[in-house]
Amino acid sequence: VQLQASGGGLVQAGGSLRLSCVASGILLSGYSMGWFRQAPGKEREFVAAISRAGKVTSAADYVKGRFTVSRVNAQNTVYLHMISLKPEDTAVYYCAARWDVTGGYSERDHQYNYWGQGTLVTVSS
Repeated sequence: VQLQASGGGLVQAGGSLRLSCVASGILLSGYSMGWFRQAPGKEREFVAAISRAGKVTSAADYVKGRFTVSRVNAQNTVYLHMISLKPEDTAVYYCAARWDVTGGYSERDHQYNYWGQGTLVTVSS
């Protein structure tokens, strides 16, 4: 099983990026998905999550209104659309997959089964 996150990079404050997470070895249609991030010297934190069918989403307060999670199960891919980026959004962003039968999602990292390698987002002021 592999989750390949990509799309990170250096962007100026106010800019936008789209992160992608492509899965291999599993069918994402059976998994709710989450995005987490870890800034230097800080603990990993929840960013956004989406149910396995994409009907329900959640976003942390500090990104709500700026970040949107979406998915295309036919492409085994999940996205994180980020706009109005701030320097405090600088972090390594990870996608994660959680086996799910309820149609819900989770904001708790310990509930996720598989993790990607992370992609670095750097926002300059």
